[in-house]
Amino acid sequence: MDEKDKQIIEILKDDGRAGYGEIGAKIGLSEGAVRKRIKTLSDEGVIRKFTVKIGVAEGAQAITLLTANPAFPTQEVSKKIQAIPNVETTYEVSGEYDIVAVISGMDMTEVNECIEKIRMVEGIVKTNTMIVLRSS
Repeated sequence: MDEKDKQIIEILKDDGRAGYGEIGAKIGLSEGAVRKRIKTLSDEGVIRKFTVKIGVAEGAQAITLLTANPAFPTQEVSKKIQAIPNVETTYEVSGEYDIVAVISGMDMTEVNECIEKIRMVEGIVKTNTMIVLRSS
């Protein structure tokens, strides 16, 4: 991954709907070159998905800290959680908890339903959920 790829990723992180031509104009590449780079980044797993992120004012967000049963591989448990609708991101972390899940939904009901689905994942033994009140 070179500097141009990093610039493309930064633009997409800020505006996932940015067009190939728009990105190319900002970083000095043709539309076709940007299209090819984004395809390569996607094929290599650098870009895993394009999403819509709802602001806290328009929806609801939560951060859930999860403890996994040591008998289950944390990576496998994390993959199962990532597949649940409304789970935006998962992180495998060190410390008291094993996994952090960032959840977003249109309202608290959607977020709560997601948390309940996470609690049902085989290998999860404890959850600690924090509702996001404001983001900047």
